[in-house]
Amino acid sequence: MDAAYVTPSRGRARHAIHDTLTQRLLPRPLRSPPLRQHCCSGSDSGAVLAIGTVSLPCCLQRPGWRRSSTKYLHFQQRLVEVGAALACFPAGQREFQSREDAMRLAVLSLGFLTAMAAMPLHAQDDAQALRREIDAMRQTLEGMQQRLDRLERREEHAAAAPVAASPPMPAAAQATLNVPTTSGSLHPTQVPGVAQPVLPQRESVADPSTAASRPDSAAGPTDPDLKGFFAIPGTDTVIRIGGYAKLDAIADSRGAGDEDQFIPSSMPVGGSHRDVSNFNIHAKQTRFSFEARRPTTHGNLRFYLENDFFGSSDGYEFRLRHAYGQLGNTYAGYGYSSFMDPDSLPDTLDFAGPGGAGYLLVAGIHHSFALGKGNTLTLAAEDPDTELAGASDAMAAVNRLPDVSAIARMERDWGHLQLGVVARNLAYGGDTRRDRVVAGGAQLSGSASVGERDLLLFGALGGRGLSRYTADLTGSGLDAVVGADGRIDALDLHGGFVGYTHYWSDLWRSNLIYGQLTLERNAALPTDAFRQSRYGVFNLIWSPAPSWTMGMELLYGRLQQQGGARGDTVRVQGSLQYNFIK
Repeated sequence: MDAAYVTPSRGRARHAIHDTLTQRLLPRPLRSPPLRQHCCSGSDSGAVLAIGTVSLPCCLQRPGWRRSSTKYLHFQQRLVEVGAALACFPAGQREFQSREDAMRLAVLSLGFLTAMAAMPLHAQDDAQALRREIDAMRQTLEGMQQRLDRLERREEHAAAAPVAASPPMPAAAQATLNVPTTSGSLHPTQVPGVAQPVLPQRESVADPSTAASRPDSAAGPTDPDLKGFFAIPGTDTVIRIGGYAKLDAIADSRGAGDEDQFIPSSMPVGGSHRDVSNFNIHAKQTRFSFEARRPTTHGNLRFYLENDFFGSSDGYEFRLRHAYGQLGNTYAGYGYSSFMDPDSLPDTLDFAGPGGAGYLLVAGIHHSFALGKGNTLTLAAEDPDTELAGASDAMAAVNRLPDVSAIARMERDWGHLQLGVVARNLAYGGDTRRDRVVAGGAQLSGSASVGERDLLLFGALGGRGLSRYTADLTGSGLDAVVGADGRIDALDLHGGFVGYTHYWSDLWRSNLIYGQLTLERNAALPTDAFRQSRYGVFNLIWSPAPSWTMGMELLYGRLQQQGGARGDTVRVQGSLQYNFIK
């Protein structure tokens, strides 16, 4: 039976549904009476809402609308009224608070149309079912809005990325600005120290620069972006777990002494085993590192821990390489000596590197003074260790004072220069004899950009009692010698190296390196003691991805002893390395 008009009871039900949907689902600006009255009045009275096969003018969307032929059409029109209330506002009149409101409004309109086609004949009986369906749609829309919010945050982070290339900020400003978010997501510019690097970026297999101490814990040339840090929720601390896995395959033309590292001073000279070739595979250079940083009112705070597996020559024993903390410009702990210059060390697959380079891991404390324009002065005190040759069992090395050093450094965008001096007190004591001597030396080192990406690296050192601070002779007992008269004599030493890095392309690079180290002739030394070493390297390195490196290296080493005997060795080494973070 056809109904001429909407009955009062059904009219009230229609208004109840309309009001419920409006209050629960419309954006707040659309709930106000002026806007709802404006929908179907004035200049908009001729607006038409077309949904499916039904086209209704907005002027009809009010109580007492036109006759309908079926009950189904009556109810369909009631739902269309709700859709019209959502969609009939002109674009210029919609007062949305955000584009998420607009998106929610459009999806809701489509949802109402879908629900309209499947509704039963009686609105009063199915009002609760309709509300449940609308609640489900609202939950879906809220999920979509959350996803949209996440996408917008990512876009904001991407837009802020160029900030990393801005001029360096003062340490105090960074301590305020470089604070990680509590959500765990960390933008690179939020890592303390990231905005401070000055040196040209470079690649290195061994990567000594990452572990090096720098004023205010600034980023180094091999990791200017300080990648891989993540925030600890609820704190200002960021942490990173790093390191790499490295496999070395080594073939020696003759006995090289040390099968894992190429150290010319360890080469055997003479003997039946001298001309026997050798092959070796090891992964002792594999290392793990842990680093934590946070900004403070006194500068950036950094903690660094690193190890490898060179603890013994015949196994994979844990060896501590670095364990230190640094607050601002003050360093305390175990790691590189302040006298050495990690940024000048050349890029080799061999872990030892040129013997004429300064190299020492030691416990100590130092403080750096910023002089402006990339210039710094560092003063350090480090653990002493007198290494003597010719001492009898009745003589014992004595360490009376720490080794002290002063280092002046200049950094520019083309490279750097570093001049360091160290002073030592070498002594021994016995039942009847004792003596001491002041020793020390100096080192000049640096790096310089050549062309677009090539790099020149160099270092030269010399002094008395300086063997402990060289890569070839540290731990050899050749700082000084005790003569027959009981007097201690610090041994003269000088050496150096030069290396050149050439980039064939973004993925391929080569290094040509030469180093030499010479110790004075001394009659108190045995004839098989070290006199001179030479070290030469040429390699080809391929890095198809930032975290993957492989290469081949040709090495030549030569040793001359105090008595004049000589020996040399050729080594071929292939390496494969996977970096955890790069």
